[in-house]
Amino acid sequence: MAIIDLVRWAPEGNNNVFAYKFPESNLSTYTQLIVQESQEAILFSKGKLIGKFGPGKHTLNTENLPLLRNLFGIPFGGKNPFIAEIWFVNFVQTFNIDWTIDRMDIQDNDYNVGIPLVSSGKYGIKVKDSEQFLLKIVGTKSSFTQNDLTEQFTGEFTTKTKSTLMQFMMNNQIGIKKISAHLDNISEHLKTILVPFWENLGIDLTKFYVTTIEIDSSNEVGRKVLEAISSNSAQTIAGYTWQQGQAFGIAKDAVDGIGLGGGGGLLGAVVATGMLGGMGGGSGMLTPNYNQPTFGTNNNSQPNIPNPVPYKEIFCSNCSKKFPNSNQFCPHCGDEYCPCPKCGTDNDKNAKKCVSCSQTLSIGDPSTTCIKCNSPMASGSSFCVNCGQQSPENKCSRCSTTLSPSNKFCPKCGQKN
Repeated sequence: MAIIDLVRWAPEGNNNVFAYKFPESNLSTYTQLIVQESQEAILFSKGKLIGKFGPGKHTLNTENLPLLRNLFGIPFGGKNPFIAEIWFVNFVQTFNIDWTIDRMDIQDNDYNVGIPLVSSGKYGIKVKDSEQFLLKIVGTKSSFTQNDLTEQFTGEFTTKTKSTLMQFMMNNQIGIKKISAHLDNISEHLKTILVPFWENLGIDLTKFYVTTIEIDSSNEVGRKVLEAISSNSAQTIAGYTWQQGQAFGIAKDAVDGIGLGGGGGLLGAVVATGMLGGMGGGSGMLTPNYNQPTFGTNNNSQPNIPNPVPYKEIFCSNCSKKFPNSNQFCPHCGDEYCPCPKCGTDNDKNAKKCVSCSQTLSIGDPSTTCIKCNSPMASGSSFCVNCGQQSPENKCSRCSTTLSPSNKFCPKCGQKN
């Protein structure tokens, strides 16, 4: 078998090869070893590391490889043969290795329901310790490529990435609505967690990016969640509730049945008319019915006492969770219910306008509360917006003139209220 006098490796436009084993092992003490820039050559003989060479031209003799005398008893001088494996390790950095996580089931903080997510991104690596890399990863292969690396560690890499990503979202209470605003922070956190994993393999994790985190539309659960979010967005933009949307659909089917002679008949007409409120401002299902108090008088010159406020669920201005409008405080966070006098929406105590209907809010002295339900009453209100209780009559202590809740002084005699 011929003795090899020249050993070199010149990758042909493929920087995705991390390690390459020279095919011949019959060398001599006159063999020339050429190592290119961004490479390192490592020699193994009889299972032992006998030498490492950086970029440049090297002669494999006993001066460069002192272990040769112990392994083969090679004397100085002469063209002495020996057997050794030569590995070339590529230090070129790769930037665009793709990674994906097919599914993560997480309790979303925005919608408070389980949502399946998928995530993807890119990362870059570079061999840091060639000896550690060869001993822990390469094994008996004759070459080791980027595909070999990703296939070998996909399971462990995916598990660690998925677990860290879910913990970060839950610990920081990040929901799907705002997830895109946190991609930089998530990427940095994941990189910090994954660096020790790659360092143990002799590899430096130079870059790590999370490019997408989104709802998984490839399964039925994900598709239903996306449909629900889309429907909710449409209702918010158009200004109608889910119940009104359902009622409109039923009424439309009834009207279509009448037009097509499809059995709707008189019953269909009655149903459609009732739901649509007669199309003339009636009290059908599509007509908002807040039953707010009116302050006129009836034919008997008596105040129009409002009907009791209808039951409905409102969203807490503090924690955004639902609770009945009959509550004075949110059962989830304890925040006080401050209803808008027009639409009943819960607002912050210091809000100047309603977040739902833009009604100007003018909550008076906190001591001005309903005598029945203890709810705050707007300045000048004659009735409680929560329970309909009429305000008690307030009279001047000096001249007995009737005062409104907004009067700080008597308009007749000037007595402080």
